[in-house]
Formats: sequence, structure tokens, C-alpha cells
Amino acid sequence: GISITVFVAFCVSGIFAGFPLIEPTARTLKNRMSKRLQVGDGQLTSLNVNLASPCEDYPYLNMDEQYDLKICAPDTPTEASLESNSIWGILRGLETFSQILVEGDTLFSVNCTQISDFPRYAHRGVHLDTARHFLPLEKILENLDLMAMNKFNIFHWHIVDDQSFPYVSSVYPDLSAKGAWSDIHVYTLQDINIVVNYARDLGIRVIPEFDSPDFLVIYNSFLIGHTLSWGVGQPGLLTPCYRESNPQLTDFMASLNISGDYSKLEQYYITRLLEIVSNLTTHNGYIVWEEVFDNGVQIAADTVVHVWKWENNPVMYYPEIAAVTAAGYQALLSSCWYMNYIEYGVDWHKFYECDPQGFNGTDAQKSLVLGGEACMWAEWVDETNVISRMWPRASPVAERLWSAKDATTSADAASARLEEHRCRLLRRGYAAEPFGPSYCPGVL
Repeated sequence: GISITVFVAFCVSGIFAGFPLIEPTARTLKNRMSKRLQVGDGQLTSLNVNLASPCEDYPYLNMDEQYDLKICAPDTPTEASLESNSIWGILRGLETFSQILVEGDTLFSVNCTQISDFPRYAHRGVHLDTARHFLPLEKILENLDLMAMNKFNIFHWHIVDDQSFPYVSSVYPDLSAKGAWSDIHVYTLQDINIVVNYARDLGIRVIPEFDSPDFLVIYNSFLIGHTLSWGVGQPGLLTPCYRESNPQLTDFMASLNISGDYSKLEQYYITRLLEIVSNLTTHNGYIVWEEVFDNGVQIAADTVVHVWKWENNPVMYYPEIAAVTAAGYQALLSSCWYMNYIEYGVDWHKFYECDPQGFNGTDAQKSLVLGGEACMWAEWVDETNVISRMWPRASPVAERLWSAKDATTSADAASARLEEHRCRLLRRGYAAEPFGPSYCPGVL
């Protein structure tokens, strides 16, 4: 085995168990390393973790995730050191350390090495839809584990949508009581607290998304609308549409002096919504889908615009992100990274062709790009296949968002390391799907 000792703010503070944010990752690492650890011709006996600043409680945008990992330096041939100015860098470094170990029959081996590592983008997300199909809590936590193993730091939780409203509101309990698939397909405040704190321990932020209610149309006896699940538990919330116009809506628009101008109605709605979010006691930021920007809505200067349309067509999505940043807004990209679109055979090569900063623009524009997300919409995904469909297909996205641009442009060069990573995930007990005909040593 190997000992792991933690030093915080230049002072020896004892074994890792005294640090709750380090403990889960370090304990998992120790459990995986029941064998001796060989380095060169000798044996590695300890990993000294040096945290140069006090622990921070929760991850945040632009947090410091840089770390330095040294193994068998000339003056300490039997020791390894991991150093970072932040707890988040320590977590990323521990994961890297676990991945460079090579398991043999009786021992682990590792090369003498020195790594200085940091992310290219601050926002590296996984979007997961739990409304079209409900995902049990354990599957969400399993996905968070896999995110951490790939150095993602954002869980974008698409928690409610048209099909179901699983979020249990203490203020409006009927939204889930009548809008969820059933009374067991819900997320209580306790469940959400578990997810947020589990993610926190992995250096992952949770960003919830609530599709806002809009309209209801009756067409040939069918209900057509968006976020119908809201209306089931909150009668009168959704606005019925009429062949000519809704008289209540007409009167409301007249009271605002915007009669007939529906673009101004959208402006009013979005402005009010963002004001509500920004005035919460938690001082939240906000992200809007690209349609809000495309429709000319005047949004606050600190709004983040999420570009998602045009699938894998850079001719369309690059001009969009260029326009967003030219207007001075921060941007995210996911158009090219929809995990729910699957093909027969190899479909991950194209993920390496996408770069959130790949558009024609100034350095100032590109500095406004926060990163991107791998998205999994759940029309055809539930607890039986979400892990295997997501992983390791999302790993190329993680590489593009973390690593240097020039180091992650070749899918051919990535093939061998992704195959190795898939085997690593299998050995850790995760149902990662294959990339093609292959086998993993020691795994049946």
C-alpha cells in the first residue's frame, strides 16, 4: 500500500481523514491500491499532498484547478508529491495519479514523471435530462463519479420538462404530486441535497434547469405545448391560445403599451424571469438558450448564452457563437456534443472536431467562451442504459475542454488512450460501452 499525508497552508495537519473534501477521493485511491507500488527499480512509499491555501467549501466558476504532480524526484526517490493552491486542484491531481498507475499481478507500477496540469476551459459540463425518463438517485451519483474521473466540473441538471415534473417543491407541492410520472418518481429536497453535496466532494457544481411554462394549444383534440407538466399541478398557470388572440393576454399587453408586439412580450417575460433569479438570496447567475439571444431580447450584460442548435454543423454553430460573443455575452457550446444522437459503429471521432473557440473572432471574443457541455437528452435513455451510452463517449468532450487545444485534435491519436480509459472504467465497476472490437486485460 501507500501512505497519503496532507499538508495544508504549509502546516502539517495529519492524515487525509481530517479533510472532508479530500477524504472520499483519497480513500477510494487507497482502496484501489491494495498492492505495492513500484517506481523504477524501487518502491514508492508515500504521496505527500501539499495544499497551499485553506480549503474552500464549494466549487465555483473560474476556481483554480491547477496542480503539480512529481513522482520519484532525484532528492525523494521513494516519494511522490502533489501540490496545488486549491482543494479543487488536489482533487484533479489525485485522479490523475490514480490513472497513471499500471496494475500488474502483484504490484502497481508508475513511471518517474513530472506533470503540471490545468484546464483550458472553466465550464466543463455534462447535461442530464431526468424529466423524459426518471433517473434514480444512485444513477445520478454514479454519473457524478464518472464525471470526476473525466475532470468535468459542471452537472447541468435538466430536472423538469414537458413530460414530468419530478422536483418536489415545498411551496407548490402539487407540481410534483400531479406533474411527476408517479409519487415515487420524484426528487425531494433531501435527494437534491445529497446530489449537491456528493458533487461538491468531487469538485462539481450543480446547475439546475427548470423549463419555464409558456403556452397550451388544443389542436385536433391533442394538447400541444411546452412544459405541460407544470399545468397539471398548477391550474391556470399555462396560457390557453386562441385562433385570434387570448383576450386576457391582449388586455395585459395593452396595459404595458405593447399591443400586438409579441417580441416585446417576450422581452418583458425574460427580463422579469432574470430579475427574479438575480434577486434570489443565493445571488445566482443565469444561463439562457440561444433562442433568447436570436430573438433580440435585451438581456443583462452578465447573461451566459448556451449555443445548442445545428447539431454537428460548424458552418451554422460557429457563426452563432461568434455573434453571441461579438455582442459581449459569455457563451457555452454543446451543438456538436449531443450524446443522445447515436450511430452504428464509431461515432465519437467527430467530437474531436469541435472546439468552442473554433469560430472566426477576436481574442476578446474568444475570452468570453466559458466552455461547453456534453448533453444527454432522455427520450430513449433511462437507468438501464444512461451510463453505457454516456461513457466513455463523453470522454473526448472532457479532453477537448480540459487539455491544450493542439493536444486533442486527433481522434486517431486518441483512440489508444480512450480504449485504455474504457478498460479503466470497467475495472472500476462501471458499464462503459466498447468503442469497437477489443478486450480489456484482466476483465471478463
